[in-house]
Amino acid sequence: MTSFDTWMQDLEARHLSELRFPEVSRALRALSSTYIERRRTIHHGSALAGAGKRAAFALFYGPLHYLIAAEVVRKLEAAPAGRNLIDLGCGTGAAGVAWAEYASLRPAIAIDRNSWSVAEAARTYRTFGVPVRTRQDDMTSAPWPAQPAAVLAAFAVNELTDAEARERLLRRFLDRAAHGDTVLVVEPVARSVAPWWPAWQSAFAAAGGRADEWRFRPQLPDIVAKLDRAAGLDHRELTARTLWIASKS
Repeated sequence: MTSFDTWMQDLEARHLSELRFPEVSRALRALSSTYIERRRTIHHGSALAGAGKRAAFALFYGPLHYLIAAEVVRKLEAAPAGRNLIDLGCGTGAAGVAWAEYASLRPAIAIDRNSWSVAEAARTYRTFGVPVRTRQDDMTSAPWPAQPAAVLAAFAVNELTDAEARERLLRRFLDRAAHGDTVLVVEPVARSVAPWWPAWQSAFAAAGGRADEWRFRPQLPDIVAKLDRAAGLDHRELTARTLWIASKS
């Protein structure tokens, strides 16, 4: 059994121990609506208010983020040697462990402003055997370790509603890349989600980076496929776009 299989079993056992499947699927519909129609509530934490929405996020979006990140880092051959992982806006840690697993990134620092996410990420990293230090903090201003790092922001920058904070984060990314760090930003492909994307794409290109869009058809875990159907969604094809600056050392 792989670490991914063990993780999925743990997610299903924990999050369906006190909630019935119909409750989680209803919460997933509400959560999906929040991400599509009411994105401003995400930054303030209301998107994960309630056990149902937290279960839906962990059981559904967590595995999807893992599958997307795993595909992206494999296609990019993103395996910077001897690096710590800095997982910004870590959520459940799913995208971070996908990169850590592929590239043997050790140890990890996972930062998120939501206390539930930080606790869930710690559990995810433990399941995959990746040493991690978690921190509840603002990813745009929290201190990052000085050692050479692989810096990840997966499905996190789009949740920033403060343009100044977003610009500060971009400057930090470019500064770290100029000093030899590897930087990967993963976001949805929808233009409405990230109107700031063209400016970031130009900035990454000027720093020697690249932008890509990805589409692939994964083998969804059974519980994810079941929730997808029950909530009236369709994730038979997964998509994402990325900004990437490879380490120059």
